[in-house]
Amino acid sequence: MADATPTPGLDAIDTRLLAEISRDARATLAQLAGLVSLSVSAVQARLRRLESRGVIAGYRPILDAEAVGKPLAAFVEITPLDPAQPDNAPELLEHLSEIEACHSIAGDASYMLFVRVASPRELERLIGQIRQAASVRTRTTIVLQTFYEHRPLVPATSTDPDRPAAGTGRGDAG
Repeated sequence: MADATPTPGLDAIDTRLLAEISRDARATLAQLAGLVSLSVSAVQARLRRLESRGVIAGYRPILDAEAVGKPLAAFVEITPLDPAQPDNAPELLEHLSEIEACHSIAGDASYMLFVRVASPRELERLIGQIRQAASVRTRTTIVLQTFYEHRPLVPATSTDPDRPAAGTGRGDAG
């Protein structure tokens, strides 16, 4: 089995830093420096470069949905009532703050929305708003239990045997 190599444009240290901050965005520069065997200033420079390149798009807390009063989660598929209507549902629905994500999908539906609300009555109200705002048909699946979400996003690696493995940045001999 071949060693994994970093994503193009990211070296092994960048990949390790991204994996670590994806797991814990509150890790200190000193902690990160210790993990990748670099100075704090070198880690800070790398993070700034990754931010300026758009690889790191931001930092945000993960809130407990129940604690903030939105324990009911659902997936809502939407399909235009008229196939000839403009494909602008994301723009028409952007003002609805209960919609946490909007994905263009393949299949019978056009988009999959992920929503969070306080109650079944609020979900019913939101579905009505979605239908009216975007002139769509909906199909809703309520989430009963979430086993995991917000998993760390670790950069993709290649296991191509023809591609040389990258070092870890710790003096590995190839």
